Amino acid sequence: MKNKDIIIKYCIYFVSAVGLAICVAMLFPQVRQMIIELGERMLHRKTSLHQEWSDTLFSYAMGGILLIVLFDYCLLTVSGKKFVRTVKNEIRDCFIEINFRSFIKPIVIMSGIYLLGILSIIRANFLYLDDAGRTVAGYRSWYDWSRYVAEFLSVFIHADYHLTDISPLPQLIAVFVLAAGSVLSVYILNDKKITIIGLLACIPLGLSPYMLECLSYKFDAPYMALSVFASIFPFLFLSRKKAFVVCSVICLLVMCMTYQVSSGIYLLITLILSFNYWNGKQKTNREVFLFLGRAFLSFCIAMAVFKLFLMKPYTTYVSNSMLPLSQLLSGTLFNLQTFGNTVNSDFGFIWKAIIGLVFCFFIIKSVKKSAQNKMISLAAAIVLLCVLIVLSYGIYLVLEHPHFPPRAMYGFGVLLAIINIYVVRNYNKSAKIFALALSWSFFVFAFSYGNALADQMRYANFRATVLLQDLNDLYPDKDKEGNNISVQLKNSIGYTPCVKNIGKHNPVIYKLVPRMLMEDEPWSNYYYLLYFNYAHFNTANIRAAMKIGDTYINFNALNLPVVLKTYYHTIRSDGKRVLVELNEGTK
Repeated sequence: MKNKDIIIKYCIYFVSAVGLAICVAMLFPQVRQMIIELGERMLHRKTSLHQEWSDTLFSYAMGGILLIVLFDYCLLTVSGKKFVRTVKNEIRDCFIEINFRSFIKPIVIMSGIYLLGILSIIRANFLYLDDAGRTVAGYRSWYDWSRYVAEFLSVFIHADYHLTDISPLPQLIAVFVLAAGSVLSVYILNDKKITIIGLLACIPLGLSPYMLECLSYKFDAPYMALSVFASIFPFLFLSRKKAFVVCSVICLLVMCMTYQVSSGIYLLITLILSFNYWNGKQKTNREVFLFLGRAFLSFCIAMAVFKLFLMKPYTTYVSNSMLPLSQLLSGTLFNLQTFGNTVNSDFGFIWKAIIGLVFCFFIIKSVKKSAQNKMISLAAAIVLLCVLIVLSYGIYLVLEHPHFPPRAMYGFGVLLAIINIYVVRNYNKSAKIFALALSWSFFVFAFSYGNALADQMRYANFRATVLLQDLNDLYPDKDKEGNNISVQLKNSIGYTPCVKNIGKHNPVIYKLVPRMLMEDEPWSNYYYLLYFNYAHFNTANIRAAMKIGDTYINFNALNLPVVLKTYYHTIRSDGKRVLVELNEGTK
């Protein structure tokens, strides 16, 4: 046994030495340049992002050194071995205390509810934005967004490194993962009790209008759902301090490497639990502050590790760069104002009225059930609610150029689920009715949304067919040498009457349903040029579709002559360049 330990010890020394040597070598610019050039030769293509890749490799090297040092500390030192043993025992004890069999039935129930909710989305078979590109090209590219876990898991889910459309399997996986996260939320927030009313109250977590966009993606949905689950899972280890911190850091890193929008969920649960402990005097003030300290320390460690060693800089329509210190306050306030205005404009009156009532019940219950001074409890509940709303947007609040599409806002839906669970637990029937009314309204909206997707897809296919038929009549020899044409769109096809009808009371539908054919939308070009097999799939067409590089020219500025005018579009062309001016039809 002793010889075996010695062999393992020297193997660790050898692996660590080799790893450190490689990482240290990568700190030198010449070595990083050699690695980039080797990658270019293997991929048979050049990259113009040498400096960006060099900086990324430098971060990976520093992260590798840190990981090796931490690994050696845990396996080779006495204190490290003791820490690992303690964490291992704490995790084992937590798993022994939890009756996982009791989760099976609730997860099945929530999976059924969520599956029923997105049934119309699955039936619509809609190519949602990135889906068009992935379906045609089979690329992954989550790596570009530092979503390494998504990149890795996609190979297993698709059983290949080259992606194909296997829907609705990814969406079914996402439904299951969200169902498990919902059950864990009820278990954690409901004092380790899972009730039917608690599960129903949690429906906004998986079927809020914002989460519905995530579930619309045929390829991305499982990883978005996993990021939510990873943010909730660490709270199973609340009763064990070291296990909680370690699991929190690991799970938060998984969240960052799947979909960073979930960054606020961990903080939401932390604050609502702390408030519960304080308000009901379940723990002393010291214990509450220690719990808050451990949670925030874990969050800061995970964010720092991700930022320093794992995150790749990205600047397109959104940037992952943080606001400079001089603009941190003003920039954060501006982002917060935009977030609030977005939610206000997205939700109809009925939704906002129900949410307002649920928030009121949260405050009233907090005061009535409080073991603290009632006035202090009232002030604390109001302040907490404001802070929770702010944090639901996560770290995006402090970014220079955050974006506000529905998929970036689902933290607000998770917040509604958390408040709902809090309100329905041991409180009056009126509160339960309004909390369940919110869940029901989102559940019903999911069907309207799915049907709207199907109707928009029908209309987009019709408009694409008419357009391509006209282009075919005008340019029947477009693929012959010397006859190649380039096509650009102006305006959009608008929305169907079905979508407009929904938008009268739920304006968020206009953000959820893509118009498919529209100006300045790269996925639109993938859809009507490549998906319909009108353009050959080659580098030039991809660049034209995605508007990559300096060769892009806006045809709208060329004053091209009109060659065809119909009710649905006007085609302008000089024989090589084609500008299609789309009409929205009857308004």
